[in-house]
Amino acid sequence: MRWLFALFMMASPAAALDCGSVEHGGQDYTVCRFDASKADLRLFLNDPGSGKPLGSFRNVENLLADEGLRLEFAMNAGMYHQDRSPVGHYVEKGDEARGVITSDGPGNFGLLPNGVFCIGDGWADVVETRRFQADPPACIYATQSGPMLVIDGELHPKFLEDSDSTYIRNGVGVSGDGKTVWFAISEDAVNFHSFGSLFRDKLGTPQALYFDGNISRLYVPGLKRHDGGFPMGPIVGVVAPAGN
Repeated sequence: MRWLFALFMMASPAAALDCGSVEHGGQDYTVCRFDASKADLRLFLNDPGSGKPLGSFRNVENLLADEGLRLEFAMNAGMYHQDRSPVGHYVEKGDEARGVITSDGPGNFGLLPNGVFCIGDGWADVVETRRFQADPPACIYATQSGPMLVIDGELHPKFLEDSDSTYIRNGVGVSGDGKTVWFAISEDAVNFHSFGSLFRDKLGTPQALYFDGNISRLYVPGLKRHDGGFPMGPIVGVVAPAGN
């Protein structure tokens, strides 16, 4: 996919992370790609000292700075309740904070099939929820969200090409070998069909998962981007030593 790499504007050898602008179907997106075997990819939810939700990229920055680390990339990573606790399955550093939710229901999370973004030791995966429950992978970090955008190379069956439900949306897709992870956020309001087709047709990911819409935000210092807004729940980030 060399035609795509040429569009990327920022590269960070420390995290094997590339970010830049991608156009697809007349819509603009910011896409970040990283090598899961090299990048230190983590999920963040609560401050380990106070137990309170971190809620913002700035708070994650400050937490890492105390450990001699810095945040290279971050994005909101799954739906959450009013108290910012995750709606679905959540694992951080191997500790499960919430179990897997398999029932359907109202809202995008309950638009089955939904899925789990799983970060392992040098690999990552997006797994449809019931597959995940039947054969759980060894996730060091995991966050459940929904709906799935792409399932085995096909768009979610309930997506409508002409849907007028449009929002700024963000999500994640993973290559079939688990080595490459793509995060994307739309620059304008898009529907599910358009957003899913970005992962299926442009990025070529066999599995992709929706994180959220409307509150979608991105943090990439290399692009001078730090989206603000209301406090968030789960946050995914790429971490590097402060000196790099």
